[in-house]
Amino acid sequence: MVDWVVFDDLMKDYTMLDDIPVTSLPRHDDYQRTADWLLSHTKQRPLVGIICGSGLGLLADTLKAQDSFPYAEIPGFPQSTVQGHAGRLVFGELKGRSCVCMQGRFHMYEGHSLCKTTFPVRVFKLLGVETLIVTNAAGSLADGYQPGDIMIIKDHINFPGLSGLSPLNGPNDDKFGPRFPAMSNVYDKDLRCLAMDIVKQMGLSQFVHEGVYAMVGGPNFETVSEAKLLHRLGVDAVGMSTAPEVLVASHCGLRVFGLSLITNKVVRSYDGQDQVNHEAVLEVSKMRSHSLQLLITQLVGRMDMNNNTHF
Repeated sequence: MVDWVVFDDLMKDYTMLDDIPVTSLPRHDDYQRTADWLLSHTKQRPLVGIICGSGLGLLADTLKAQDSFPYAEIPGFPQSTVQGHAGRLVFGELKGRSCVCMQGRFHMYEGHSLCKTTFPVRVFKLLGVETLIVTNAAGSLADGYQPGDIMIIKDHINFPGLSGLSPLNGPNDDKFGPRFPAMSNVYDKDLRCLAMDIVKQMGLSQFVHEGVYAMVGGPNFETVSEAKLLHRLGVDAVGMSTAPEVLVASHCGLRVFGLSLITNKVVRSYDGQDQVNHEAVLEVSKMRSHSLQLLITQLVGRMDMNNNTHF
């Protein structure tokens, strides 16, 4: 027999993350207030937004004419608590293009609601950003991938989204986008083609792949059976972020380009002695981060802001 008092308490916990009831999700004015604060504190007017994953935040340090703001100072921003995420929003120029870069993102497993983890994306939209570049550290499931490789994301599987956890839950804000956004071509094909051209010119073809990313909730790494399931589903790399940000970006009309830095092989055998840990992930991120930063820099420099991609 169901204890309906206990069940009701469980549902309250399910519908509230970060002490935010689903009935009081951020409104357009909340995003606008944050955007207005940022615009009043910097002269930069970014057209490109970049979200840096674990150990990949050094890209922000290469921006010229910087204005940077700790997340704690920005109205409405949550706080990043994960090692390898500096927790700063950095404005500046990359190859002469005005950009805004998140040194560290927010994750569902930190206790943030999905509307909080994706809050910056809608702020980016209100800042004038037209293209979102997302990066992450990921474990490889594809047989040909090695730690240190880079994967250009061509599609994703959003497991939290498939189970009903979506940043678009609740009343739709028509000022940002439609109630039911299409996701069939969310990772811009022209940007992916341009990136592959740059990879060939850089001589990195042997280290760069194009594949499917899957988001799982975390914060644990996968069991052997989970890894086998993901592999059978056609997943090439798996991580604990990115998909909600991409969903919100697509909803509000941003072009999206995504990169995964392969930091480890996901264990798919019970006989294997390897154990994945976050420190090893950060070490590999440092090893290959320069190549990833150079690829993004070249991509931004050659990106056509009128959506034709190539100059």
